[in-house]
Amino acid sequence: MKHIHAGKVRDLYEIDGDILLVASDRVSVYDVSLPTPIPDKGALLNQLSAWWFEKMADVVPNHVVSTTDVPAEFAGRAMRCKPLKMIQVECIARGYLTGLGMREYRRDGKVSGVELPAGLVEADKLPEPIFTPTTKISDTGHDEFMTFADVVNEIGQETADRIRDLTLEVYTKGAEHAAKNGIIIADTKLEFGFDADGVLTLGDEVLTSDSSRFWPADEYEPGRTQHAFDKQFVRDWSTTTGWDKTPPGPAIPDEIVEATRKRYTEVYERITGKTWVPGGGHA
Repeated sequence: MKHIHAGKVRDLYEIDGDILLVASDRVSVYDVSLPTPIPDKGALLNQLSAWWFEKMADVVPNHVVSTTDVPAEFAGRAMRCKPLKMIQVECIARGYLTGLGMREYRRDGKVSGVELPAGLVEADKLPEPIFTPTTKISDTGHDEFMTFADVVNEIGQETADRIRDLTLEVYTKGAEHAAKNGIIIADTKLEFGFDADGVLTLGDEVLTSDSSRFWPADEYEPGRTQHAFDKQFVRDWSTTTGWDKTPPGPAIPDEIVEATRKRYTEVYERITGKTWVPGGGHA
């Protein structure tokens, strides 16, 4: 087993020709990994992602080879995956207007070139989900909005059409399931690549608390910030510290760590219907 990459929150290894994707307990906000881990976070995200990959298997092929054939020290928080040639576009579906999308809308009346109705407020539900891609291939190293025309220019019409349609299909199917369990999926980020046979494949993670915004439906109220079952909670806390969003990030207080863990656990349980056992598994 060879360590090939250390990301902000995940580590990648090469193992017998496959990629071992290991989810750590680190948390990253504003593209900075904070120094304090969130216990169980890696296992929660890994297992939620694995659950969604299985549920979405009839929509799009995914990169999962096995969630159990992994080294014992990574059990529960790693998956063995097919290597992919990743498409350098982050595929974002938005069903509600918030975050960077809200910022773009206030400035331009549109997001990623998609015109939206006038008068929308924070957390408003959009008339229909929209595809708002971003790329990290930029001078700043941060997410930069792309228009669909930009995506076509980067990867061609056929692939652009496919990743847009698949992103919206995965989001819609996921949002419909979550809604039955009292969870609003406001938006999500997906990543795609091509496998060795040239098959377009869903990779990275899918519909987790690190890649999506999850809100409790019974507390939803447009025009204000929503209760977050995702890392937006940590992001919001970090802005109260006076931190300038550059490394190093601030240490997370114990009460914020525990509240974050509880939120990640609750959304996992409500979406999957499984009871989480602290320490890395479910009953």
